[in-house]
Amino acid sequence: MSNFAPALVVSDVQRALLETLSKSQTASHREVQRAQVLLMAAEGLASEWIARVVGISPATVRSWRARFSEEGLAHLGDVRPGRGRKPVIPQSIVDQIVELTRNSKPEGHTHWSVRTMAAKVGVSPAQVQRIWAARDLKPHLVDSFKLSNDPQFEEKLIDVVGLYLNPPEKAIVLCMDEKSSIQALDRTQPSLPMTKGRAETMTHDYKRNGTTTLFAALDVATGTVIGSCLPKHRHEEFLTFLKTIDKEVPAGMDIHLILDNYATHKHPAIKAWLTKNPRFQLHFTPTSSSWLNLVERWFRELTDKALRRGAFHSVPDLITKIEEYLTAHNTEPKPLVWTATAASILKQVARGRVALETIKQN
Repeated sequence: MSNFAPALVVSDVQRALLETLSKSQTASHREVQRAQVLLMAAEGLASEWIARVVGISPATVRSWRARFSEEGLAHLGDVRPGRGRKPVIPQSIVDQIVELTRNSKPEGHTHWSVRTMAAKVGVSPAQVQRIWAARDLKPHLVDSFKLSNDPQFEEKLIDVVGLYLNPPEKAIVLCMDEKSSIQALDRTQPSLPMTKGRAETMTHDYKRNGTTTLFAALDVATGTVIGSCLPKHRHEEFLTFLKTIDKEVPAGMDIHLILDNYATHKHPAIKAWLTKNPRFQLHFTPTSSSWLNLVERWFRELTDKALRRGAFHSVPDLITKIEEYLTAHNTEPKPLVWTATAASILKQVARGRVALETIKQN
């Protein structure tokens, strides 16, 4: 059975209205479902496939498609008496689930699960899941954030984003940071390889064999990374890495270095060296704004692809694996493209500050 069918003809205006309704927090559950069905039908998906995803009968999907083809959105909110499956959950229960999810927590728990919510309101976990999915509610997830209190936040933000969007000519823009205290962790027993029906296994405990600090500078234009593992995280090591960058970057090019406000970066010895090497220009990100430094994304990739599941018998072994990953990355580098403007970020930050102030006042 094919998962595709002739696409339902939907105009741009109708699509916009359906997309708004499919994410509505106030519309009835049935209306949200119908909007989702029509949007998927417009993508050319078969009625049987849509029915399985949304949790309704194929006959209902075909009925909604046919009615839309005849009447458009004129009667989208109407429910024809005697046609289709009757709503299993009263709208009042749906509203209660949404209200509890958004504005309360179960006693003794940090968040609702489908089972605790189902027990609370007297429906099945599957019904709770469908209601949450229709409204894009995900109480099991939490995003971390912190608004910067840097008095020069706006000035620093505009400076850094300006380098991303409009890099200067005859210059290289590098995002630099240190990944400190990378541990050489070795498993207490050998890992077992992946076989059919079983994932690769490794012991949950490990032995610590020392640490290293990775200094890395990401070239925004090309995605290549200059990296060096050094024993500690002091201004002496930072100065050594600056000299490494100086050797790697061709003469005649200015070097714009984006980095955080760590005290090591502002040490008198560093300032003295920079005075003698004027092609280096440092651009500091606002405090509590590591997301503004693109090299952090590369650090996450390094952790996921080379460190988290690794077993390292010694610090030299760890350094060798990091250097191997660095070499492999630079063989086929991909630039990390920045698209957000400073103005759009400042608007989001302003909304965040208003929201925090509202919570404090309440």
